[in-house]
This record gives sequence, structure tokens and C-alpha cells, in this order.
Amino acid sequence: MSDSVSDCTEHRSGVTEAEVEALVRGICFKTGPPRHLGVEVEWLVHELRQPQLPATPERLVAAYAALRTLPLRSALTVEPGGQLELSSLPAASLMECIGSVSADLDAVRAVLREAGLGLSGYGQDPWNPPSRFLHEPRYDAMEQYLDRAGPEGRAMMCSSASVQVCLDAGHEEPGPLGYGRRWWMAHQLGAVLVAAFAHSPMARGRHTGWRSSRQSLWAAMDPGRIDAPPLGPEPRAAWVQRVLDAPVMCVRAPDGPWDVPEGMTFREWTRSDSPPDRADLDYHLTTLFPPVRPRGHLELRMIDAQPGDDGWIVPLAVTTALFDDPEAAEIAYRTVKPLAERAGSLPAPRNPLWEDAARHGLADPELHEAAVICFAAATEALPRLGATTEVLDAVTEYTGRFVARGRCPADDLLTQLRARSDDQRPDQFHDQPHDQPHDRLNGQFQGQFHGQFHGQFHRKDIGS
Repeated sequence: MSDSVSDCTEHRSGVTEAEVEALVRGICFKTGPPRHLGVEVEWLVHELRQPQLPATPERLVAAYAALRTLPLRSALTVEPGGQLELSSLPAASLMECIGSVSADLDAVRAVLREAGLGLSGYGQDPWNPPSRFLHEPRYDAMEQYLDRAGPEGRAMMCSSASVQVCLDAGHEEPGPLGYGRRWWMAHQLGAVLVAAFAHSPMARGRHTGWRSSRQSLWAAMDPGRIDAPPLGPEPRAAWVQRVLDAPVMCVRAPDGPWDVPEGMTFREWTRSDSPPDRADLDYHLTTLFPPVRPRGHLELRMIDAQPGDDGWIVPLAVTTALFDDPEAAEIAYRTVKPLAERAGSLPAPRNPLWEDAARHGLADPELHEAAVICFAAATEALPRLGATTEVLDAVTEYTGRFVARGRCPADDLLTQLRARSDDQRPDQFHDQPHDQPHDRLNGQFQGQFHGQFHGQFHRKDIGS
């Protein structure tokens, strides 16, 4: 959502369909020994003393102006709903990545604390409806485009947050670290990561029926923009076809609102009388949101934001170990291979495997079994990747608290919610019917309930 692309550029020569194909092949899967990794962490920003309340736009403007004066190593960007994102530089090791982002987060939290604001890691805002903070031509156009399909897009823009792990595409040749296997495995292991790190079971104060409501939002949106391409033998060719056949979200303009065409694919645009230029292609690539996005590296986009100041470290460490350690990668590949049959012919995130991961988390027996094996392999691999005792202890604690017990952070949140609501609304958190989208529920904000609940829960999960 916060991809750094200029809003509008001086018009240049149009690109042909053949040129688009060559460019996408060259820039989206850059292969070589897996050596670099990165992470993008998103946070909801809230009032420090009343964490259920979002910060007002005026307070966000002042706080973000102060944050931009910090000498951060990570790129600091703001999402349409005011969510804060830190994107690391490519790091040569897991600990280099963790160290640089942790230092930046400490600095960011100190500035926000002085402003009376805090950060929270939820995959989706549990309490508040979507509200847009950034009013720019590209976000106006994006909202107009996404609203055509329903409310899920606006909720994704303004209410969601994630931990995105970025890994090298891999070797050119086959094998555990080959780009073809890493691409395929990311789409199967991705369902396990959804289930293990699900942390968005609520919207507007009510249980949605999903452990990862954030993932359910993505699955309900425009298939041409959200779905993974077919997982055939050649990822580059499949991705090229997806880029060309995806709908154009908007056509940038130097002044005034951007045009939002209906039903025009990028391929059709290249064949028009006013074809796109290279900058238009670059922007188009940033408007595609599959669960695994090739951007020269692989960007894994399926993990919910995590509770706690350092909760993001566990999915980063586990995912890195399962992809970049050859032994752990082989174990993970063999473990998730049977899951492909359950996924069937439908693409992620719309197939039965991904839907069950988002709805049930690790309460799903097959996903639970796969997660136990994968987390054990990651734990054994982390010392080989130079992980410190603190990182290893965090992964071990998470495994014991959640994975071994068939739970995810969403279950802890729901347990505490139910315990505090039984004598008020015993039916409030019952799962909704399978076919009822959570964003169309009629749950209402309940001030008395929030006051009772947040005092204890946010002291544990919100940095201060």
C-alpha cells in the first residue's frame, strides 16, 4: 500500500506488450544465492492511555512530522488509514535485520510516547471502522476502484496491519534454494503461516468468525489483483501473464483526480492509442496484492501484525529459517507438499486450504501438524543462521504457548474477550455463519465493555 512510486511523472514513450513482458521477467525474479532479507512491519497507532481509541488526524500529523526528523535506517511510511510502517533495508543476516529494525522501533516509540501515542500489532483494528487518513489522488482512486467490489477493500486500506517478510528469490537452478521451489513453497507454507500467526479475530468489537479477519478481507477482493498466478513450472511466465491481464486500477494525472477505468487490463492498455509508459508499469506492479509478490525478491504478505513490542521477530525468524537454511527448507517442503492436494486448483488466498487457515488457525488438525514440524525445523536451524539466544528463546516460547497447543494469538484475544463478556452478551462472540462476510456484520461499539477489557489486556500487549 505504501510502495514508493511517484504520483505522476512526465510522459515518456509508451511500452509495448513485448516490452512489458521482457521488463517484468527481468525485474521480478532476480536470482542468486539467498543472502539478503528484509521485513516490513505495520502498526495501528492509538491513544496511549486509551488504546481502543485511534489517534486523531491532527495528532497523527504532528507525530509523523516529528518521526520524519529521526535518523532511521528503515524507511518510514504511512498507510491510508494512518497505520505506520517501517521497511528495513536489505540485510545480510537475520540478526542484522532484527537489530536495525528494533533500534528504529525504539526511537519511533520514544517519539510517539512523548506525543501520548502508542503502537499496537493487530492484523485488523478490533474496534474501529475504517477511516482514511491520507487524502491523495492515488488513494482517492484506489478507494473508488476497490469500493466497486464491496467494503473489504476500504477495510484493508485503512484498518489492517501485517508483518511482511522479504526473501531473495533464490538460485536459478533447482533444489531447496531454487527460485522455482521457493515460489511454490511460499504459496503452500503461506497457509501454515496464516494459521500460526493469525491475530485479527475481531472487527468493530465483535468476533468475525475468522482467526485472521485480515486474510478474509484479501480473499474477498478483486481476484485479478489479489489471486496468486497459477503455480506452474515457470513462475516468471505465470507472473508476466498476471501482470498483463490484471485490471488497471487507475491512470495517473499531473493535476486533479486520477482516472479509474472499468474493466481495462494492462494488456489492453498497451494496445490502446495512448499506451502506458515505464513509470505506469512500475506503478501498476505496486497495485497488485497477491499473497506472495515478486519484486526482485519474494515479498510474503500473509502474516498478521503480532502482539507485543517484539512479536514481529518470531515470524521473521521462523520464515527466514524455513527458506534460507537448506536443511530446514527441505523439511518444510516435504511437510507442506501434501497440503497442495487440499488447496486444489484454486489460487491462494481463495482456495480451501487458505480459507481454513484464516478461519480456524491452528485448530485445524492438518495445519497444526505441519506447523509443529516446521517450527521444530526452524528452531534447529536458527543457530546455524546466527540467531542469538534471545531470538531462539522467543521462538521457543511462541512454539510452546501457541503452536504446540494448536493455538494462535487470535485465540488468546478471544479467550480474554469471552471471559469479560459472558455476563453481558453471552452470544456476542459466537462464530458467524460461514458465508457471511465479517465486514457486513452489525456489531456496535460498546464503551462499557471496552473500558473493562482494555485496562488489563493492553498493559501486556501495547508498548509504552
